[in-house]
Amino acid sequence: MNNNEKKIDKGLQGNEKIEEAIVALQKEPTQEMLAHTLTVIRRRMKENGQFIVAVEPQNGDTGLNVQAVKTQDGEQWWTVFTSFEEEVKGSGSVMSTFLADIEQLLKSAREVKGIIVNPWNKTIMLDKSLIDIVLGIQP
Repeated sequence: MNNNEKKIDKGLQGNEKIEEAIVALQKEPTQEMLAHTLTVIRRRMKENGQFIVAVEPQNGDTGLNVQAVKTQDGEQWWTVFTSFEEEVKGSGSVMSTFLADIEQLLKSAREVKGIIVNPWNKTIMLDKSLIDIVLGIQP
């Protein structure tokens, strides 16, 4: 194990494969590259991989909500990150975060339009149909 791997939380080790697949998809936005990227995300999910999730306090409560962004069409999307480097790239403020199991996070995303992975850079938007593909749920 090299020095860089020692600094990365165990649940995030391997997420660079997701980042590489997203970059390849951005360069070549085809159905084949999308399928490859979803397969890489599924593989990390099966390896018990994790995403970094930004959270914010609930109004007047002691709980936390997953931080969501609203797109131009008014839909709410959760934002998650593959690494701490991706998290800090575009954020103007310090966020409270925690690590979440990829599979549990995808299963919990029913209350929003979907999940945006790495909203600042190596980005993929997983709507419910793409989430179902990753989870192996048949339409």
